Amino acid sequence: MIIGACTIVLHLPGVFSLKEKRSIVKSVLARLRNEFNVSTAEVDAQDQHTRAVLGVACVSASAEYARGQLDAVVRWLEENRPDAPVLDYEIELL
Repeated sequence: MIIGACTIVLHLPGVFSLKEKRSIVKSVLARLRNEFNVSTAEVDAQDQHTRAVLGVACVSASAEYARGQLDAVVRWLEENRPDAPVLDYEIELL
């Protein structure tokens, strides 16, 4: 069993309140769950308006599949969410 974990740092330009941030982050997390069948959560920087740190995890029998799934999540964010550009990400396979 392989567990894939990805930490993604998003920049949220033009966000001036935690309520606005929560709206964007909640939408992103729900879409990732629906599109990729992965577990998602905001894992850090909860008090910062212009930055969000997301955790994404998947379980697979294949390391290649898990890495591909997490790479696809990052690509999807970059292509479909220009309002929340990806600043950095890290993928770990356990």
